[in-house]
Amino acid sequence: MRAVWVIGAATLVAGCVGTPTDLAGGWGAPSLSALQQMCGSQSVDYGGDAQPVYTTLFDAYVASRHGGLSKEGFCSFQTTLAQQYTALGATGDPATRNRWTAFFLDQRVKALSWRAAVDPTLRSG
Repeated sequence: MRAVWVIGAATLVAGCVGTPTDLAGGWGAPSLSALQQMCGSQSVDYGGDAQPVYTTLFDAYVASRHGGLSKEGFCSFQTTLAQQYTALGATGDPATRNRWTAFFLDQRVKALSWRAAVDPTLRSG
């Protein structure tokens, strides 16, 4: 049973290795600001949501770099996130903020699935 736990933990770590934890990027990963500038967009301050947004954008970026998402698709995804954050996420109204959270979680799943399609570290087996 311990071997199963160790294998599961190793798989989890392997999946996380390729995702930077610092908004400044590092180890060859672009920063949040650099990801935003790739599409010629003005940078958005995501406040307390910056880290999960960065992770989501990074996953979409990896998919784009490996042919799983076009540059236009990446830029459209990024623009939609920024627009929805500005309209819903940056508000203090709890109901509106909840709509941002639901929207963002759907986008997170989408970006992760794009990356999983091109990144073997996110697939089992």
